[in-house]
Amino acid sequence: MSHPPPGEPEQPPSPYEQPGQPTGQPPGGQQPEQQQWGQQPHQQWGQQPPYPPQGPYGQYGPPRGGGGPNTMAILSLVFAFLFAPAGIVLGHLAKRQIRRTGEEGDQLATWGLILSYVFTAIGLLACCGWIALVTWANSNGGGSYR
Repeated sequence: MSHPPPGEPEQPPSPYEQPGQPTGQPPGGQQPEQQQWGQQPHQQWGQQPPYPPQGPYGQYGPPRGGGGPNTMAILSLVFAFLFAPAGIVLGHLAKRQIRRTGEEGDQLATWGLILSYVFTAIGLLACCGWIALVTWANSNGGGSYR
């Protein structure tokens, strides 16, 4: 332990200081790990990893990653309610595109197809029912004058 110059109060010894060892070192003579400039720090459990580097601003082109669901799959679901036969065509095109490209939106295309087929069937039944009603009404003589 070193003695302070005359006139300064003596400070208590550090818990790391041991006789015969230079001051500022932990016991055991081991040097603490020092991080070199540019090196990544050692990760501990529960710590968030460092963020990846960001790209330059102003890049054009499709976004990296998923990019959202297939556009035709969304249109298939929309057209199921507006004009169901178009929803059927768009749903089948979307399914083929999704299989080829691996995009998201397979469930949207499936629901677009299901609803389009159901609404098309309901529309066909309504048309057939209307034709049958008109035919039945005319066959009973309700629409002719004698």
